[in-house]
Amino acid sequence: MAETVKAPMIYSAISKVMADIGAVGKNQRNTQQNFMFRGIDAVMNAINPALIKHKIFVVPEILEQSREERTTKTGTHLIYSICKIKYTFYAEDGSSIYAITIGEGMDSGDKATNKAMAIAFKYACFQVFCIPTEEMKDPDAESPEVTEKRNKPTSTKKEKVSAESKVGEQEISNITAELSRTGLTEAKICSAFGVKKISDMTMTQYASCMNKFKVTPDKKGE
Repeated sequence: MAETVKAPMIYSAISKVMADIGAVGKNQRNTQQNFMFRGIDAVMNAINPALIKHKIFVVPEILEQSREERTTKTGTHLIYSICKIKYTFYAEDGSSIYAITIGEGMDSGDKATNKAMAIAFKYACFQVFCIPTEEMKDPDAESPEVTEKRNKPTSTKKEKVSAESKVGEQEISNITAELSRTGLTEAKICSAFGVKKISDMTMTQYASCMNKFKVTPDKKGE
């Protein structure tokens, strides 16, 4: 009789954690750039009980790190840190999977690397466990009334919606970093693209903005 080979426990454990976590909403606000985000504390509070219950632990390993000094428009010196981190998720039988993510952080003190690691871990959890921003609706909760059959649209509306969707926290963070590097002001960028604040920019405008940054030199004195 052939011996039955057991599947690594990490796969079923990850699925069980996903079932237990639920949604983590964007309930915190960045007051400077005026956008909502999901903080690392909210993610940790949501995921920790599920990891303990299903016996998963996580080991980080910094693969690459770069650090540089930057100066804000007010003259404040900042440390800008970028970390490439490997997070390995272990189950109790020793089986594992890993995710590699990039974290960026800026701080006027000694916490730039801490912030970069927190961001990297947050997004590793988002992507490994597919954490949604809001609870999914039960299909039985709605019973829409059908009045008539309509032909399928032939336009590329989906592509347009994607291009015209607003920038997210990662895009805003990238623009903020470029403002610090070049010495340009948020007001000048917003004026150039006809928006009140960076968070109002569309993905199309973001792409154009980043292309302009590519040919913009560092501010004088750096």
